Amino acid sequence: MVMAQAGRGAGGVRVALLVGAAALALAGCGGPPKATFDLTAPHDVRVTSPTPRGLMVVAQPTALQVLDSEQIAVLPRPGEVTYADNSQWTDRLPNLLQARIIQAFENASRLRAVGRPSDRLTPDWSLITEIRQFGVVVEAGLPIAVVEISAKLVTDRGGRIVAGKVFHAAGPGATDGAGAAAALDRALGVVLRDMVAWATARI
Repeated sequence: MVMAQAGRGAGGVRVALLVGAAALALAGCGGPPKATFDLTAPHDVRVTSPTPRGLMVVAQPTALQVLDSEQIAVLPRPGEVTYADNSQWTDRLPNLLQARIIQAFENASRLRAVGRPSDRLTPDWSLITEIRQFGVVVEAGLPIAVVEISAKLVTDRGGRIVAGKVFHAAGPGATDGAGAAAALDRALGVVLRDMVAWATARI
């Protein structure tokens, strides 16, 4: 079939060459790959519980669609959401935060075990969280990294909510990918330290 089309003359060959060149040009228009940034779990968590006790599972945090992605949110004006150029998180934000919350509790060493609901643990407690804010907010021309996560501690027996709290941290930020990611990581560290101390004091 290809040989028959090529035999139609120079015009057919010229069209084929143009199509091939266009395909190569489109392939080169993707631009540079996005810079990818991770979040970290703090190791220096102060807790009051003297010995490890209880098993807990951490559900995947819920979030509105604008935060349920790999993109790094930047809010240049009230009510407007954009994203840092050519930058992304290593995973969808809810997945990434679930992993870092679990790691923060593991680093504190005050639970006998902590994991995901799919880890086949028989938990005494469940931690239910919602991502309310996680991005850089520009206020009066100044970028501020804001992290706000609500948490509920639920007993596995009967699903009773034992305690709930909203954790909030903010600090100087930036609107470029690297600066925004670093500032949000610092704010998240404050939130996770407070969350671990709060939860372990009630278990």
